Amino acid sequence: MPTTTASDPLANPLADPLALDRQVCFALVTTSRRVVSVYAPVLEPLGLTHPQYLVMLALWQSSPCRVRDLAEALYLEAATLSPLLKRLEAAGLLERRRDPDDDRALAISLTPAGVALRERALAVPGQVMERLGVGIAELERTRDALTELLAATSR
Repeated sequence: MPTTTASDPLANPLADPLALDRQVCFALVTTSRRVVSVYAPVLEPLGLTHPQYLVMLALWQSSPCRVRDLAEALYLEAATLSPLLKRLEAAGLLERRRDPDDDRALAISLTPAGVALRERALAVPGQVMERLGVGIAELERTRDALTELLAATSR
């Protein structure tokens, strides 16, 4: 049977730099999955998945826009974004057209139904907060810390 010493990470799991619960990546991934699962039943009545909701949030903030700019705002590759846009277009929430200023670029704009959906989506943040049982101040602090971490990945 192996013995452990004080300098052995197995003797003191809190000192182990490879302990699962000490990993930022583990905390981020598991929290992300769980938070997104909280959104699912809230978004279902809107007919949106969580990735589609993120696209709509970006478009409610800035429409029309180019696919390239939307992909950049969402930190997505255009190839990942394209199927989301096709599904939202099929649902009648947006239109994809050639950009009149650049025939090589696609412009995305909200349809009247896409604009109208924003009004119903205004209830989403409050419902998510209620389901999480976390106040707005704590959520804003968490968002700000994650935004700082995201910026650090770009440096």
